[in-house]
Amino acid sequence: MAKFNFNSATVEPMQSRSFEPLPKGDYEMIVVKSDVKATKAGNGHYIELEMHILGGEHSGRRHWEHLNVDNPSKTAQDIAQAALAALCHAVGITEIGETEELHDTPFIAHVDIDKKDPSRNRIMGYVGISAPAPKVAQVARPAAAAPANKKPWG
Repeated sequence: MAKFNFNSATVEPMQSRSFEPLPKGDYEMIVVKSDVKATKAGNGHYIELEMHILGGEHSGRRHWEHLNVDNPSKTAQDIAQAALAALCHAVGITEIGETEELHDTPFIAHVDIDKKDPSRNRIMGYVGISAPAPKVAQVARPAAAAPANKKPWG
């Protein structure tokens, strides 16, 4: 047994967290952890992504997504690869060599309730967060003179 002194009267107790699914909507998130894991059956691989919500009422909540990028089911694999492509585009990457390249870049996730398991969420799409394009100063050019016999709008 280790000796340890602690007085719980001096610390605000942790509030209980909700494990209910997030309401359907768009959430600003970032990927904070990722890993490639073998499927339970051992016949494929999935990318496990841990994401954090960045703002709003649910700020700090986590969401995990599994993308079956290597799967005997071509449909499952195609869906996962399309989702991964959407995430890559949302974070501004066209090709990745390490899953960590997806980390720390904010994006918008379209979150819905999973139709197969209503106690869980599912991400239905990803969109990048783009800053407004910088304004480029336009150089004023003198208007070309219209021919004498022609109307300017003609």
